[in-house]
Amino acid sequence: VEQVAKDVAKYMNGFKVIVNKSTVPVGAGKWIKEVIKKHQTSPWHFAVASNPEFLREGSAIEDFMRPDRVVIGSDSEEAIAILKDLYSPLYLIETPFVITNLETAELIKYASNAFLATKISFINEIATLCEAVGADVHHVAKGMGLDNRIGRKFLHPGPGFGGSCFPKDTRALLWMAKQ
Repeated sequence: VEQVAKDVAKYMNGFKVIVNKSTVPVGAGKWIKEVIKKHQTSPWHFAVASNPEFLREGSAIEDFMRPDRVVIGSDSEEAIAILKDLYSPLYLIETPFVITNLETAELIKYASNAFLATKISFINEIATLCEAVGADVHHVAKGMGLDNRIGRKFLHPGPGFGGSCFPKDTRALLWMAKQ
C-alpha cells in the first residue's frame, strides 16, 4: 500500500481523488494521505476517500448493481461530490447513501461483517440448545427473523462462517479494539 501511495504521489499532475474500496484498518485513509503528501514532487491538491464494497460471494455483480447502501467517507466535500456523481444512477433506484468521515466508513465495513458473523455463530448456538431441549431451530430462526430488528438473513444453522472476509475481519476488529 505504501508503494502504491508513493507512486500516486510521484505521478500526480492535478486534483485527484484516491478511493479505497478495500477493507482496511481504521486510520488507513489518513495514513495514505500523509504518505502521498510526503512523496509529492509538486504540492498538488488531492483527496482521499473510503468507499467500502459490500459484495457477497456468488452475487458480486447483482450486489454492485443493486447495493443495500453506498458508504462514502472523506473529509473533502469535493471528493464526496465526485463519488456521489459517479454513483448517480443508483439514486434512480433509491439506494441509501451514508456520507461520513474516513474513519467511520472504514469501520462500517468491519462492524457489518462482524455483526453478520455474530448472527451465524448465534444461530448455531441456538441450534445446539434446540437439540438439547427438543425445539426446531428452523422454526426458532423463522420466528426470530420475522422481527424486522433482527431480519431473516444469516439465521441458517450450519458449519459456521468462513470465506475470506468474516474470519479476517472479526480478528481485525478485535485487534483494533485492543489497540
